[in-house]
Order: sequence, then C-alpha cells, then structure tokens
Amino acid sequence: MQPYRLGGGASLDRAKPLRFTFNGQALTGYAGDTLASALLANGRVLLGRSFKYHRPRGVVSHGSEEPNALVTLRGEGGRVDPNTRATMVPLREGLAAESQNHWPSLELDLGAVVNLLAPILPAGFYYKTFMWPRAFWKNVYEPAIRAAAGLGRAPELPDPDRYEHRHAHCEVLIAGGGRAGLQAALEAAATGQRVIVADENAEWGGRSLPHAVAGVLAQLHEKRNVTLLLRTTVFGVFGHNHVGMLEHCEDGPRQRLWQVRAGKIVAATGAHERPLVFEGNDRPGILLADSARLYALKYGVAPGRQVVVATCGDSAYGAARDMVNAGVKVTTLIDLRTDPNARLASELRTLGVEVLSGRAILGTRGRKRISAVRVSGKTIECDCLAMHGGWTPAVHLYSQARGKLRFDEVLDSFVPGSEVPGFRSTGAACGEHIPAFAPVRAGADTGRAFVDFQNDVMAKDIVLALREGFESIEHVKRYTTTGMATDQGKTSNMSALGIVAQTLKRALPEVGTTTFRMPYTPVTFGALIGAHRADLFDVVRETPSHAWAVARGALFEDVGQWKRVLAFAKPGEELHAAVRRECRAVRETGGLFDASTLGKIEVVGRDAREFLNRMYVNDFSRLAPGRSRYALMLREDGYVYDDGIVACLAPDRFHVTTTTGGAARVLAYMEDYLQTEWNDLQVYLTSITEQYAVIAVQGPKAALLVPELNSLSHMGVGIGTFEGIPCRLFRVSFTGEVGCEINVPWGEGAALWEKLCARADALGFAAYGTETMHVLRAERGFIIVGQETDGTVTPHDLGLESMIGAAKRDFVGKRSLARADLRAANRKQLVGLLTDDPRLVLHEGAQLVADPRARAPMSALGHVTSSYESVNCGRSIAMALLAGGRARLGETVYATARRGFAAAKVAALPFLHG
Repeated sequence: MQPYRLGGGASLDRAKPLRFTFNGQALTGYAGDTLASALLANGRVLLGRSFKYHRPRGVVSHGSEEPNALVTLRGEGGRVDPNTRATMVPLREGLAAESQNHWPSLELDLGAVVNLLAPILPAGFYYKTFMWPRAFWKNVYEPAIRAAAGLGRAPELPDPDRYEHRHAHCEVLIAGGGRAGLQAALEAAATGQRVIVADENAEWGGRSLPHAVAGVLAQLHEKRNVTLLLRTTVFGVFGHNHVGMLEHCEDGPRQRLWQVRAGKIVAATGAHERPLVFEGNDRPGILLADSARLYALKYGVAPGRQVVVATCGDSAYGAARDMVNAGVKVTTLIDLRTDPNARLASELRTLGVEVLSGRAILGTRGRKRISAVRVSGKTIECDCLAMHGGWTPAVHLYSQARGKLRFDEVLDSFVPGSEVPGFRSTGAACGEHIPAFAPVRAGADTGRAFVDFQNDVMAKDIVLALREGFESIEHVKRYTTTGMATDQGKTSNMSALGIVAQTLKRALPEVGTTTFRMPYTPVTFGALIGAHRADLFDVVRETPSHAWAVARGALFEDVGQWKRVLAFAKPGEELHAAVRRECRAVRETGGLFDASTLGKIEVVGRDAREFLNRMYVNDFSRLAPGRSRYALMLREDGYVYDDGIVACLAPDRFHVTTTTGGAARVLAYMEDYLQTEWNDLQVYLTSITEQYAVIAVQGPKAALLVPELNSLSHMGVGIGTFEGIPCRLFRVSFTGEVGCEINVPWGEGAALWEKLCARADALGFAAYGTETMHVLRAERGFIIVGQETDGTVTPHDLGLESMIGAAKRDFVGKRSLARADLRAANRKQLVGLLTDDPRLVLHEGAQLVADPRARAPMSALGHVTSSYESVNCGRSIAMALLAGGRARLGETVYATARRGFAAAKVAALPFLHG
C-alpha cells in the first residue's frame, strides 16, 4: 500500500516492485524510484530531526542539494554507508535504510526536553539525573543525543566493498546531462572529438522528463567517440583541466574514481532552486516547488493531498500546473509579488487553483507534518507547501577553475564572469533560460526562519553575526556555519547573502560571495583510497635477494617501501650478536650486501655534464669516462639535500646514485630544474632503480670473490660482463674497506647473489644487513643523509667543504653558502662521541649539554645523530651535531640518558682508520 502513489511516473517500471525497509519498517516501491520518492509514496514525510535544535525534518529537494534527508544504508557483510542523501539513492530490492537522527523506541527528543525544563528544575538535577548514573549516560543518553544530532556513525567493521581508479583523456568533458549538456555533447561529437558526458543522476535529462531528451540521447549512443556516464559526479576541477569524477557503479566495484585530463570543460550543471525564508519553513511537508513537480511527474508521487504553492517567481506556476495535470490536488498558489504574471495566473485559475498575490507568509502550523500556512489575512490548511524563491546558477565548477564571478541584477545571482581558458558554462549554469522572479529578503524579526536547514542556521543568526561585528561574508559563514555542511551553500547561499546585504544596507555585489570548494558533493574515503588498503595500502618492494634471505630466517626492516634485511641472524642468535659477527667478518675477510634499493638515475644528453655541474656542489668538468665521484646535492638555501655517486660512462652519459629514500624526490628535483629553469639544456633523465640489481662486495679479501677489482683503481668504473652477465662495476666503498658494487640487470640479481654467496661461504665471507652497514660506515665516519642531516646542515658542518668545486661559476645553493650565518664558527658540526663508559650506547636523538648541573631550562648544544656498539672499535661509538664541535675536540659533553646524563668525550672522525 502506497497511499501517496499517483498514476504515471515517467521514471518508474511498475512491473518491478521492490521491497525495502526504513527504520525497520517494511515498505514497497518500484524500480526507478529513489529512496526519497519511495518514502514519500508511502507517506513517510518525517525522516529525522535537525542537527542543533532536533526539529522534525523531511525531504526538501529531489537532488544532490538535499540538506535534510540524510540516511545510513546497511547491507550484508557489515556494509555501512552513513551520510547518504535519500534523494540520490536508487531504490533496490532489500535496501535497508535508517534515519541518522531517528529515536528507535519513541520520537521524543530527550536532550531538547531537558534543556527546556532546565530553568525550572532544582539545582543539580540535570547532573544528578543524567550525568551521575554512568551506565545511563553511556548506554542510553549519549547514543540518543548522537542519533538526534543526525551526524551518522562511522562503520566499525572493515569495508567489504572494492573501489576502482580509472584515468582517461578527452577533448571535451561535459559536466551535466540535462538538455544543455547533451546538446553541447552532440555538437562536440559531430567534430570527431572524444567526448565524456557525466551526470550525477540515475537518468538523463536533468529537470526534463526522459522522453524530452530521448532523441539526442539516441544520436549520442550511436557515436563511438562519446562516453556517457550516469550516476557520475564531477566533484572537482584542478589545475590544467584535471578533473575528478566519482561514479556510483551498479555492477563490479561500489564506486569508481575517475581522473580525467580534458582539453575543454563544459559546465552544464544547471541551477539550484532557492527555498523561501519565513517562520516555520522547515516543517516536514515543505519542499521546493520544482522538486514537488518532479516527484509527481517522474516518480508518480503526490507530495501531499492538499498542496499549497508559495512563490516569488514564474517557475512555480508551471510546477503547480504540472502537478494538477498529474493528479495532485493543488488548492492555492501564493505569489509574494504584487504584480504576478497575469497569463500564468489565469491558466491556473482555469484549473481550479486559487491564486493569491501580494501576500506575505507569516508562518506555518503542524508538528510532524505541516497542517496549515498563515498568510496576510488568511490561514490555509494543507499537508504540503511547495516553495519557490528563485534560481541560483550552479557556479561551483567554474569557481574551482579559478573563474571570477560577476553579479547579475536581473537574476539576483552570481554568474560566470571572466573567461577561463579551456572552460565554459552553458545553459542555466551561466544564467540562460531562467524564468523571472523577484527575490524576497527575510528580516531580522522572522523568528524560526531557517536559511541553512542542515546546520540549523536561522535568519536571526546571520543578523546576530553582523551585530557582533562579523561583516565579512567569510566570517559570517564561519560564525553561523551557514553553507558549511554537505549542502555547501547550494540552497542557502543566496538567501544568506541577501540578508547580509539588506541588514548592512549594501549592494549585494559589495557583500560578495563565499568560496566554492571541492568536492561538489561528498566523496568517500574508499573511493579516494581505491585498492590501496590492507596488504595493498602501500607498495612493498623486495630486493633480488629477498626470497633467499627469507629462507634463511633473516630479520627485516621497512625502509620507505622497501623490505630490507636488518641482519642475517643464525638460529638462536639475537640481533646484536648477529651484527657483531657480521661486522667482524667484513673487516677481517669480507661481506656481501644487497644494495639494489639505491636510487639510480641515468643522465644522458649533450649537456648532461653541465647539468650535473649545476645540480651538485662537485666539479665534474674533468671527470673522465670510467671514473666516478662522491657527490653532494644542496637545496637553494645551502642545506644538504642528498648524496650519492656520479659515474661517467661516456662523455654524454652518467650513472647517478641517490639515497634509498630519496630516489623519487631527487628525480623530481632534477626534473623541476630541467623543465622550469634550464629548459635550454639537452638532457634526458631516466629512473633505472628497478633496472639494476646491485651487490656490494666489501672487505680486505674482496678481490678473491671479484677478481675484476684488481684492474680498477679506487672510484674506477668498468663496463662489460661479470659471470657472463652485462655489468657496470664500480670500485667504491661505504665501509672503508676494499670493495665494489656490481650492477647487473634486475632479473639476473637473484641468481648472481646466490652464486656469489655460495662462493663467499667457502672464503669466510658473510652476508650482512643494513644494521651492520650502518655500524661499518659510522666506524669510518661516513654520513647518511637524513640521519646526520636534518634539513639545516651544510657541507661545512659535515666537514665536506673540500668537495665544493671552488672554480665553478654556479650550482644550486652556492649563493646561500656565502651567507655569514652558514659559516659561523658556532654552528653545529659533525663530530664523534666516545662515552666514558665504553659499554654505554647513547640514544639516537639524545640532547647534548655542557653542564648537567645547570638549572632548567638548559641550553642544548646539539644532539646524537647515530650511535652503535662497535665490535671492531671494542666499544660504543656515536656521531653528533655539536655547536662549535670541531673546536671542542677532547672536551667532555653530557648526553641525556635513561637515568640522568652520560658523559662523553668529543672525538675526531673517523673512529677506525684503514
């Protein structure tokens, strides 16, 4: 039984009845219904309560601007979808919806009752009755208030649905599938351009009925260069016509996030109907006039049995006429204007509708549904009031495209002004074909006249904000919260601006408008995340030796996205024992380390050498093919950004390594300079991190395992084959021992690693991990960018000023290095620390002070950057950034420790000399 269902309904398939539940009550509807239309057909007008005052609320609109009818959808597998607009939910079999501000047992607002009674209740009654019994507060009152607020509750179980991301390109993207949008699509498609049309609704035509656009749709479906997407919202326009769209899918994923690069964007987003602002305008049964019309025509639903229409414009006459023709009883049309359109009024009177003009709405009556509307000199009984306050072009996307709005006096609206390259608006979105209306402003004494239904903002709240001195429209917005909810000002914005202008006695253009920010409508976190969750939350990158290491029970750590071996612990061996064993083996014999995670960039081109000279502090002018050099990269402020090895393979080809964590940002940094500052240079950058596996062989007997080392001098580079595999061999060392890095194609890395490890075992070599690598490099005083640097460290602070090419004309950061404060003697400088207790390993990050007995607050001299137990040094070692550090050699400083302070002597680097 659907008591408010009419005959007809252009969007319905009456052969497909659907069952659904709302707040646990079983109801029925038809295929083609929205949840909102099905609820109205079943006589469910009261859908919840408002956010602040917990007032009864019902459906206001039929589209995405709906401020009241927010529901939570529940489904199998723990599916919970809160804050969903009932007007945008297609009805489906078994749909389970519940109001977010529904009282499960009785429709009584406990919080409102207590607040009303508070002035006459005994002192402390509220606290003793509701706060003191914690069980009542936790289990009854708090959940009830949460429900009454209508905010929805976040799902507690993992989301069982999946989401997709899709990227696309087109010459023309059209936002909006109404008449104007479809016509624009047909014109663009006729030129052979790729066209994408996206509309947020479940059917084409906008406010038109489906048959009105059937012809143009048929033509578009025949064109292979046109993509038509229903239930797809263009929610954001970003730089260079990069567009974000959210598609609600019927099959497959729940939602699909589209990222589209469009040559041109056409906004055919239409206009939003404005509500009227008067006393009691928020009662259930009061909705927008055009929405009432569409519920009758598209869904065959009577918005009421006795409907009154209130308007200040011509559009509502057509709405009243269409409702009457659809079988809705419209008794009266109230035109707030004194000189309404005589022809339209006459047509309505012939249909039996009383037309009153020049009447002001004084208020309404009704509890769970409107029962009467009061106008000047008359009270009219009704169970539905369809209101029309004019039209507001939907300029959100235009504003996001950085377009400047202008105020149109005739339309009483802000419309697109200046031309935006690659963007245009059409149809009602730019003010075309909007019927005449005369805006009506609400005064300060209008009582409970709501401007923003979702945030419970009344006209008098806006006047209060102005009286408090908040005259900027952006301040008014934040003081009152009008336009800050999911509505984002779609229905409330112009009413609020009008009240401000009227109260301040300013022209509306002087008041201005608020900023329209993305997203146009809410976007779920699931859609933004897509497949990047659980095991796919972040990419896990594995080195070629990963499987071999797992099979041997290696201990791992995460370094960025990489899984790296921390140490190759033997059965029953704890981490520190394994590190001691590996450190001793490398110093005495040799070791193997998988260094494939190093960032690797190939720099190629006629001007490659000049480019590297500008990017790094080093001078590469005389770096010959077959040679490499340790290099340091700075930011423009003179601080260290990254380091690595630059190897010259040919006069126009270089192999550059970066830190593991810096690979992507260094490549982006280089590209930024190449594309924006030095685009005259002929240079090509290619990331080859995943193209080459790198095996480091280190130790005094390294040449036994890699005889080719004997033919290379220190920092030499050899290109050829190794074990029959194409290879780039670098004689470099991060341990201070004789060593090399073998670069081979990634696919050959695992097999070569296993082959070398098998030989290494017989020679007494050991595979070692990152913790051992850290200890070994610290023993020789080698730095790690990001550990010995913190974004405020210069080459001079690190003692690496000799690397700077003094004869170079310029490089990134050179001018900053000349600043006096960057060469001051009291800057923090890299030094070594030796604790008085050789067994004590300082905490990394420990603060350093000169006198632990000084009163708080103490002045810190610096901090510990690295700290390890060194079996080769026979004691603990630490590196630190210390104010005036090199002048303090031999002095004692104190580091914060677990219990008080630990004394340490300032020492020169390195700790271990080779």
